[in-house]
Amino acid sequence: MDVNAAVAAAAAMAGLCTGVIAMLAFRWSERDQKKPTRTSMRPDSNTPLPPGVDTVLSVLSSSAVVLDESDSVVKASSAAYALGLVRGGRLAVEPMLNMARDTRRDGEIRQVELDLPRRGTGRGEALAVSARVAPLGSRLVLLLVEDLTEARRIEAVRRDFVANVSHELKTPTGALSLLSEAVMDASDDPEAVERFAGRMQIEATRLTNLVQELIDLSRVQNDDPLEDAEPVRVDELVAEAIDRCRQQAGSKQITMAAGGTTELRIWGNRGQLAAALGNLVENAVNYSPARTRVGIAVRRVAVSGGDEIEIAVTDQGFGISEKDRERVFERFYRVDPARSRATGGTGLGLAIVKHVAASHGGEVTVWSSEGQGSTFTLRLPEAGAVRERDRKPGGPLIVNGDEGPYPAAAPDTPDSFPAPEALP
Repeated sequence: MDVNAAVAAAAAMAGLCTGVIAMLAFRWSERDQKKPTRTSMRPDSNTPLPPGVDTVLSVLSSSAVVLDESDSVVKASSAAYALGLVRGGRLAVEPMLNMARDTRRDGEIRQVELDLPRRGTGRGEALAVSARVAPLGSRLVLLLVEDLTEARRIEAVRRDFVANVSHELKTPTGALSLLSEAVMDASDDPEAVERFAGRMQIEATRLTNLVQELIDLSRVQNDDPLEDAEPVRVDELVAEAIDRCRQQAGSKQITMAAGGTTELRIWGNRGQLAAALGNLVENAVNYSPARTRVGIAVRRVAVSGGDEIEIAVTDQGFGISEKDRERVFERFYRVDPARSRATGGTGLGLAIVKHVAASHGGEVTVWSSEGQGSTFTLRLPEAGAVRERDRKPGGPLIVNGDEGPYPAAAPDTPDSFPAPEALP
């Protein structure tokens, strides 16, 4: 009996200890759950906030800072620290600190826009912010800061775009107006009327092309190419681009040759991909001297995360200077405005290529040397669902619309694409 009593007593003590440990663990869990997270308001002072203010501030998208009567930071959001507004428990931006002091003195709500230096960059870039200060109770001041940098950048792009569009539209419309007056004045001269009418057709075509490219640019910026995505054969895109430029190439006696790996596919919007590659080939033809060659080379490139397809369009034109290479993909930017207008260029073709490449998860790059020509390379992810891993030893080469045999790219193909004269 004594043994049984001892066992029962030991079991009771074990149960009591287990209960105590469970209760302590529960208390610790509750305490941990009540701790503020990294994204919540971070306390820097023992001054209490009015009830509910901490909860409201924690859900605001703005950077929030609460100051007490001694300008010490009571609460600050993680975003405020990231922007560099708070350092060492103090508000580090002097104009905002002066606003807070003025608001504490007279109770008025103040707002100002400031340009602040970026933290961690030595490039002198400014961070545009809007700061709003308001009293919070009798002793505290609330500072809310909005980052306006991206909004300002978008607004600047919009202003430049509107100005460029207005200028580009004004040129052909003004020319049409003058030419129509010239036709009316030369009504008794059939040769003059015919000459002016031909010029009117050229300007009308330029205006039509500009409007169409504006529509295309708007579409590739706003549409999601994956909504109508499909596996697109690269061979078909190349053939379509060559066919699109056959007339211009023929008038300048330019030979177009295509080669590389065949039977490759890209996943995306076929219309957008065809427009992008067509713009690259058309630019190569327009900016190439007479009796030269334009080459289109296709290959598969192994990268981490899946293979990519590279389509390189190489010309033997005048090349692009280093300062211009950084801007050729900007809307309405022309390396040679006089030459671009002579060829009917709008300055939007490469911008469309850039947006199509980005929306399909790829990129477009340019290599160029003045006097030696240029190579624009469009790199896009391969359609994994229909990928053919076997590299074929040969396939059709398209030269001015005709097919012929060519040696396919080997697995150890060098990084550089062949020059146009190296293609068959």
